[in-house]
Amino acid sequence: MKIKAVIWPEGDVWCGSIPALPGCHTWGESYDHLLVMLQEAAQGWLEVASEEDTVAPEHQVIELSV
Repeated sequence: MKIKAVIWPEGDVWCGSIPALPGCHTWGESYDHLLVMLQEAAQGWLEVASEEDTVAPEHQVIELSV
């Protein structure tokens, strides 16, 4: 799966956000460290989201392979 992230330098660190995953933000001490942290943040976000049981009655949970 490929997903887009927005990254930017801020002071002495690099920051990143994944717009498709609301609330998924992280930072790293270097550009390369940020890439690792973004990968971990996205995986963690997806794991938590897949465990949540609360879905509105009119909604369905399905799995897609991409």
